[in-house]
Amino acid sequence: MPKRTKELSAIEVKRLTDPGRHPVGTVPGLYLWVRDTGTKNWLLRAMVNGKRSDIGLGGYPAVSLADALKRARDLREGIAKGVDPLAKKKADRAAVMTFEKAAGEYIKLHRPSWKNVKHGQQWENTLATYVYPTMGSLPVKDVETPHVLAVVQPHWNTKNETMVRVRNRIELVLSWAMAAGHRERGLNPASWRGHLDQALPKPSRVNGRTHHPALPWQELPALIHKLKSVEGMSARCLEFTILTACRSGEARGATWEEIDLKDRVWNIPAERMKAGKAHRVPLSHEAIELLSALPRMVDEQLVFSGRKENTPLSDMSLTMLLRRHVPGITAHGFRSTFRDWTAETTNYPNEVCEMALAHTVGGSVEAAYRRSDLYAKRAALMKDWANYATGSVTSKLAALEREAA
Repeated sequence: MPKRTKELSAIEVKRLTDPGRHPVGTVPGLYLWVRDTGTKNWLLRAMVNGKRSDIGLGGYPAVSLADALKRARDLREGIAKGVDPLAKKKADRAAVMTFEKAAGEYIKLHRPSWKNVKHGQQWENTLATYVYPTMGSLPVKDVETPHVLAVVQPHWNTKNETMVRVRNRIELVLSWAMAAGHRERGLNPASWRGHLDQALPKPSRVNGRTHHPALPWQELPALIHKLKSVEGMSARCLEFTILTACRSGEARGATWEEIDLKDRVWNIPAERMKAGKAHRVPLSHEAIELLSALPRMVDEQLVFSGRKENTPLSDMSLTMLLRRHVPGITAHGFRSTFRDWTAETTNYPNEVCEMALAHTVGGSVEAAYRRSDLYAKRAALMKDWANYATGSVTSKLAALEREAA
């Protein structure tokens, strides 16, 4: 007769610290596995379909001795009836809507509405890097605040901008899960206002974000004068970027198909705009002159082509140009230069200035009722801006002349 293993009490189980598998004795094949790291897990060793298998029953002490004994007995009864617990466990996992599955469904649903492939890749990469290792396999219905904090809190002070995006993506996935019936409605554990803002410092306190260095508007005419003496497509692209107050990426990607020299307008399609909305840019006389003087090959599509045909200028080309002539200033900073100039020297309404920068004006309700893009007023503004930037007239004189008219 085989030797019977001593039945261990709850206290004796608690005292087990030596690495290895320790038989409990009450149910044949039930062990407490103490790992070298000190963590403890329950294992049931049993014959399943003629093959010896180790079946995990959970970690100790989260699963107590009593719970482990019950689970072991239930599994042995099932095995005796022909149930394969490993196959059943695999099937049960496949049926559970985990957070990772929910995120995949959300991405699949919304990918067509995102403006570019890169946005979807960023979603997938950040979730795979920061979220899935911690709670990817967790049923989406069971995600709570401590799980979210376990993801974002360790990196909140050191990778704040990334963690702000990660938190928002978790919130969106959980909101989808609620709407799709995979999670009970109620407080979203990843919501910021009135919830995580009480557990984490404000991003502005820890992210160290700085604004793009901008050239003082008073110094702009001198820079434009200097740029006119610099040969090369980079100088022309930067000059055009400044005259139109657009983003450098929008200028570098501009095509001749978007430019209407006759009607003096640059039509930027929605897929090339940050906000995903088509934008009309009024072209001043100075901008038209710049475009008209550019060399243009028969099959050339890009306005500002790089070294290779139909290859756009790199962002670094503008950066290097600025480093040579105005160190410390960024191309994007000229939008701030434009905004400072409008605020300090003109009387144009705020919404006109903001629309010139392709910023969203007002809330969603106001945007829904606003049918005009204030093109005529923006055309007058861009004319005054070009006059000032190129030194044709001072900004104050331009404003005075408009008031007199």
